Amino acid sequence: MTTLLQRSQQAWSDIGGLHTAEEIVHQPALWGELSTRLQDGRERVAAFLEGCLANPLQRVILTGAGSSAYVGEIIADELNAAWPAQVRAIATTTLLTHPELYIETGAPTLLVSFARSGDSPESLAVVELVRELLPDARLLNITCNPEGRLARDSAGDRKAFNLLMPAASCDRGFAMTSSFTCMLLAALAVLGKEDQVDRIATLARLAEPAMTAWEAPVAALAASEAGRVVYLGSGPLEGLAKESALKLLELTAGRVPAMANTPLGFRHGPKSVLNADALVFVFGSAKKLAQRYEADLVDELRRDGVAGRILTIGPGGDIGIEVPNWSDAWLAPLWLLVAQQVALHQSAALQLRPDNPFASGTVNRVVKGVTIYRHDEH
Repeated sequence: MTTLLQRSQQAWSDIGGLHTAEEIVHQPALWGELSTRLQDGRERVAAFLEGCLANPLQRVILTGAGSSAYVGEIIADELNAAWPAQVRAIATTTLLTHPELYIETGAPTLLVSFARSGDSPESLAVVELVRELLPDARLLNITCNPEGRLARDSAGDRKAFNLLMPAASCDRGFAMTSSFTCMLLAALAVLGKEDQVDRIATLARLAEPAMTAWEAPVAALAASEAGRVVYLGSGPLEGLAKESALKLLELTAGRVPAMANTPLGFRHGPKSVLNADALVFVFGSAKKLAQRYEADLVDELRRDGVAGRILTIGPGGDIGIEVPNWSDAWLAPLWLLVAQQVALHQSAALQLRPDNPFASGTVNRVVKGVTIYRHDEH
């Protein structure tokens, strides 16, 4: 019988977590498939972009809601530093409430939408808003669902391009897992200044043995309920920390409080959350300068003895592997594999059903109940 993350498939099925377990485990295979898909379609994507990122007047908005917004947060600064264009990550949930602060009428604009389902009301509303305010804007939809409205509404629009992820990345479980990492890697590959599609295949080869090496210690670590969990990350890894905290909140139905911050920012008040039940994860940066600040905080927390457990994830960390000399944004999907497993095992420890932890329907896989208001009616 096949074993996934220290349980049999039947055991995961019995507790309502098989989809999520499978979707965490199959990510390296999906990254390999994604690499091939992008290799085959790179010329079409490049033709659509037409070198717009080399234009200093170009505005690029990376957008999405919830986890999809964190994809943009992880990669935005790296892309912004690489290109003359101005690249910003702005959530759809922010664009809808304050469009005048972020949408520059008349400026050449590329809207990059990240969407698992492509049916989130905010994502669809932002596309329509941009179409209205910026008729010449280009729309790059990085999505996992060809049947979602985001993809269907853009079919035949010469100013829009649907970059579809591998079919299996459209997670069946409640929480975004493989959809998140596939969209992140795809965006880095097609929007990066250099052709880096091959990196995705390399990352997939690194992740396969890493998953095997990590699954037992991570399962043991997360086998009992944590009182509260903190994720810390520097630079692009702050977005990773936010996504990791959100995964835990989602899969435990909010019963395990989780928060995210930077190692330096954590001292400025948020450190007060620590107690003997707290579990702290520090994502290790690939940058030497950031590593010094992270090490200082880890040393301080261990001296203080306030937190129950402190673990580092990343190059040279308590949980980590040897990796190429790549940026934090490119390595983020590797470290996220750990946080996804922690969230899954915590959900199981609480006797929830990880594929649908909100049996009451108060929180849904695709957000419901959002009323969209016109930006000019107020």
